[in-house]
Amino acid sequence: MGEAFWDSSALVPICVQQQATPAALALNPRYEMVVWWSAPVEMRAAFARLLRTGLLTQTGHVQALVMLDNLRSSWWEVEPDEPLRQQAERLVDRFPLKAADSQQLAAALAWCLGKPTGRAFISGDKQLLDAARHLGFQTLQV
Repeated sequence: MGEAFWDSSALVPICVQQQATPAALALNPRYEMVVWWSAPVEMRAAFARLLRTGLLTQTGHVQALVMLDNLRSSWWEVEPDEPLRQQAERLVDRFPLKAADSQQLAAALAWCLGKPTGRAFISGDKQLLDAARHLGFQTLQV
C-alpha cells in the first residue's frame, strides 16, 4: 500500500453516501491517507451543510462523525507552518483555486518535500486536480 494525499472532497464520500463513494472506497485500501491539518474542519462543514439541506439525516450525520473519528485515528496530518502558508499564497496567484484548496495543495507539496512526481493526489475537485496534475502529481479523481 502506498501513501497518497487525500483532499477533503475525497474524504467526505467515505463518510457519507454520495455519487463519488464507490470510487473513494475503492481507493481507500490502496492508499494510506495523508491529509491537510484543516481537513476535519472542511469535512464537518460538508456534513453540516448536507444535514441543513436535508441530504443527510441526523442519524447519517452522527455516522459520518464516527467515520471521521475512525479515519483520523489512522491518517497522517500535514501541520501548518509559515513556508506552507507562503506556498499557498503563491498557488492562488498561479492557479484558479479557492483559498482552502490552495492550502490543501500546499500541504500536499509539503508532504512530498516539493517533489510531486510519482506521488498520488486524490480529490473530487476538478480545478484542484488540474493544478495538482500541472505540478506533477499523479491525480486520481473520486
